[in-house]
Amino acid sequence: MQTFLVVLISAAILGAMAFLHQKKWGFNKLVFLALVAGIVFGVVLQLMFGAKSKIIVDSMQWLGIVGDGYISLLQMLVIPLIFVSLVGAFTQLKMGTKIRKIAINVLAILLGTTAVASLVGFSSVALFGLQGANFAKGMSATSTALTSIKDHQNQLQGLSLSAQITSFFPQNIFADFAGMRATSTIAVVIFSLFVGVAFLKIKKSQPKLAETFARGIEALRAIVMQIVKIILQLTPYGIFALITRTAATNSFASMAKLLTFIVAAYLAVAVMFIVHAILLMVNGINPIIYFKKAWPVLVFAFTSRTSGGSLPLNVRTQKESMGVSDTIADFSASFGLTIGQNGCAGIYPSMVAAITAPLVGINIFSWQFVLTLIAIDVISSFGVAGVGGGATFTTLMVLGALNLPVTVLGILIAIDPVVDMARTALNVNDSMVAGVITAKNLDELDWDNFQDKEKVVSSEL
Repeated sequence: MQTFLVVLISAAILGAMAFLHQKKWGFNKLVFLALVAGIVFGVVLQLMFGAKSKIIVDSMQWLGIVGDGYISLLQMLVIPLIFVSLVGAFTQLKMGTKIRKIAINVLAILLGTTAVASLVGFSSVALFGLQGANFAKGMSATSTALTSIKDHQNQLQGLSLSAQITSFFPQNIFADFAGMRATSTIAVVIFSLFVGVAFLKIKKSQPKLAETFARGIEALRAIVMQIVKIILQLTPYGIFALITRTAATNSFASMAKLLTFIVAAYLAVAVMFIVHAILLMVNGINPIIYFKKAWPVLVFAFTSRTSGGSLPLNVRTQKESMGVSDTIADFSASFGLTIGQNGCAGIYPSMVAAITAPLVGINIFSWQFVLTLIAIDVISSFGVAGVGGGATFTTLMVLGALNLPVTVLGILIAIDPVVDMARTALNVNDSMVAGVITAKNLDELDWDNFQDKEKVVSSEL
């Protein structure tokens, strides 16, 4: 009966949000309302019944139809978005000679900032004295966490770091389009690049065929973006369900015990946002204007916890609000989804590795360990999925390459949703920074557009 009441109240809140949506409430305001309502409702439920109670577990399963369904729909779009965005970047390219410069600039920024993020994550562990995991004493991984880790480990079992890198390359592109492998995302990126290069060659020898193909990609992209628009209308409802579950099921006791790690992780993320701001200033770009325009995207990424779902809004903001050329916006957003994510592939794996290493007698303050950790983080950042679980997969790759146990990771999964919100926002911001700086350096940035402070894209597509 109590479970039914919780589900009924949840349905009533979702219904009220739908009513406000029909009354043309601002999309950003509706998303913020969903965030606040989810936090309050989730906390109240936990105070009333307890995070592990059967009532909470059962009711959150029903609410998960909305939240998990929303995430599933976003995940459905990741592969099609990457393909049409990257191939579309080639079909829209006016000068084929610039493609190499665009790719080099974007990758240099993504991978360079990932190396810095890895060092920042390590430094945060040292600053808070987290090495050795004394803050987690008396805690153990839940069966759910162990199952999640085992699933990811099964995908990496028997693979050396070099074999993991080899697995990035596509073997059966249809299987990768179906997401059959953990590295399917980066495989689709590589395949898309081959398609794009082939298009440029066909464009020279058979321009009519190339024109037909370009129109086909344009039509396919229009269809995909329309699907995106439909799904993103569900954002407030998905966010409410996801945040409610996070607040209701992450016990206050666990979060209190792991509060030091949460604070350390958020501090590291904040430092990297400052690094991004400095990088913008060094390249002659006003970070205040930039962050004002990027804010809707960052809020969406923070609340939805999906870099992939943020891709269309990311691209649109770069093009319409920041004045980045179409090709560079498509490249930076798509590459940033699968390569060099500062939060999931830089800060988080570095923190977990630095915390874990002393447990097996490693001196984490030796320069050999630090340089090895940074190098492995950068290499492992290729192919991280822009959806939930990507950080766990990448961290397991790093821990495996360093021969470290996964015990601490199993414990930290308990508060992963809390940390993941900040990680995701940082991931998305890095791809946008890469796009803006690359556009500026290659004279592809519309300065009048960028400096128009009132030109901010709404998160409603």
